Amino acid sequence: MTNSSNLIPHKVIRTDRPDGSILLESGYDLGPVARCTGDWLHEWAASAPDRVFLAERSGSGWRTVSYSQALEMVRSIAGHLLSRDLGPEKPILIVSGNSIDHGLLSLAAQYVGVPTVPVAEQYSLIPAALPRLDYVAKLVKPGMVYASDATQYAGAFGLESLSSAEKLSSLPGATGATDFTSLLTPSDADVDAAFAKITPDTLAKILMTSGSTSDPKGVLTSQKMMTTNQAQLAQALPFVTARPPQLVDWLPWNHVFGGSHNFNLMLANGGSLYIDEGKPAPGMFDKTLANLREISGTISFNVPVGFAQLVSALNDDKQLRDRYFAELDMIFYAGASLPQATWAELERLAMETRGKLPLINSSWGLTETAPAALLQHEPAKGAGIVGVPLPGVKVKLIPDADGRCDVRVAGPTITKGYHDNPAKTAEAFDEEGFFVTGDAMRLIDPTDPARGLMFDGRMSEDFKLMTGTWVRAAQLRLDLLAALAPYVSDLVLTGQGREEVGMLLIPNRATIAAQGWDVSDDGGALVCAPLMDKIGAVMKELAAKTTGSAARVTGAVIMADIPSMGDGEVTAKGNLNFPKILMRRADLVNRIYDRADPARISAV
Repeated sequence: MTNSSNLIPHKVIRTDRPDGSILLESGYDLGPVARCTGDWLHEWAASAPDRVFLAERSGSGWRTVSYSQALEMVRSIAGHLLSRDLGPEKPILIVSGNSIDHGLLSLAAQYVGVPTVPVAEQYSLIPAALPRLDYVAKLVKPGMVYASDATQYAGAFGLESLSSAEKLSSLPGATGATDFTSLLTPSDADVDAAFAKITPDTLAKILMTSGSTSDPKGVLTSQKMMTTNQAQLAQALPFVTARPPQLVDWLPWNHVFGGSHNFNLMLANGGSLYIDEGKPAPGMFDKTLANLREISGTISFNVPVGFAQLVSALNDDKQLRDRYFAELDMIFYAGASLPQATWAELERLAMETRGKLPLINSSWGLTETAPAALLQHEPAKGAGIVGVPLPGVKVKLIPDADGRCDVRVAGPTITKGYHDNPAKTAEAFDEEGFFVTGDAMRLIDPTDPARGLMFDGRMSEDFKLMTGTWVRAAQLRLDLLAALAPYVSDLVLTGQGREEVGMLLIPNRATIAAQGWDVSDDGGALVCAPLMDKIGAVMKELAAKTTGSAARVTGAVIMADIPSMGDGEVTAKGNLNFPKILMRRADLVNRIYDRADPARISAV
């Protein structure tokens, strides 16, 4: 386990500028950076040829691929890709989820300069979401499209926008798709020459943004962005280089966190990635627990809801607890702030099991920043801190009168722009070349930048009440989610142009089922008396403690049906698209403010 003696202390240089902006930079110089991902693969195939690189479930055991096997397969696949008309103008679209073949295909494409475009598998598996996939296909114009199972992903393969793209599948069946195994045979292509031409600026991926406020944009991701980010992480987290890391991970590779940050963290440091087919969702989390009972990770990545479910399981299962903490160096949460109660339970369980604490931390970044730009690499005293700039990153803070700062970043991990979208590219950078993130931060201690920054929401998520008072929506939403657990799984704040803040609630169906409560649908609003009583009691307690209209929620309505990805209410990352939900469910929003509505939950 890590401890304070083998962590790197924060060191931050602050510059206050005449225009009122603040520049923050790391006090550490950026170390050596690899040329490309293929160089990592060669390094570990030579120095640890038999070590497991990738593993996935196969029956009751694991299918594994070692570093030497991975290099051989990557070079074979790369040779066949060279014989196709593929490249930056004809990338490879990947429509299925995490798998060994997905990982090998991605590395092979990067090996010879063919970018990949991984997208959320839900785009293909949910018929109503196919238009989202169609939009991406028309944007990037792929020359090849890969799916793990051609029959399962037939809807995607059948899109007119993909009619000219070669179909590739690990399970082609009778669909006529090219069999992935055919790419593992020798070819006559000069793979060495193609690999030698790869530079740090070679395009490696086009990663789609979530598209929560507009159509998804294709973030141009170079080799340098990914390799630099791993050099930064290795400097800040020296334990990842001290011994080979091991990871059991479900986070999707179409998202920069799972596919660039976590995948490359294993590859860059000779680690082993065990692909978890589970996730913190009904019917899926048991698979995660089964994997964690077999494999002791040195790092645990998850979102807050995943850690909340894990804490419950750890409390009930000593075998799981012993295995989980056995080799653990770091617990890393992302996607939202970790509730303090979950943080405290993780600390307590770690101390009782091992007598030592792993580093519990988070970072901040976007698809456009590759992703980590800020990282908390000192032990923190609580959740919500996202850390300090990594070496090579410049952070520009533009504070308002209340100390809340608009955040902009520059450095070698920042994208050059968006695929085939010069207008959005131009909008994304300010006059000094800093990327305008749209996020807000606060300095933990304005007199000591080394204390780090705390995330304070998206600038675009804030809204004004009719009184002119600003509602800081992101933090308020997180506070409410923590208070309303386990009855509510997510929520959307309302109140733009109204006198009071309200909520559209997404109920926790597992809690309802466990309690055996009866529910009914009243025109799109869920009615469940005991659930409404529980939520109402929490709302009244919070309202009694709150001063000011911007933080007091006076009414709520529970949604009877979950938000739909097909209708654009959920992004590819699984996040709620707040504007879309508010627009499509305007009738429910109105009911929040109708004090006579029987489906309304009142805090007064």
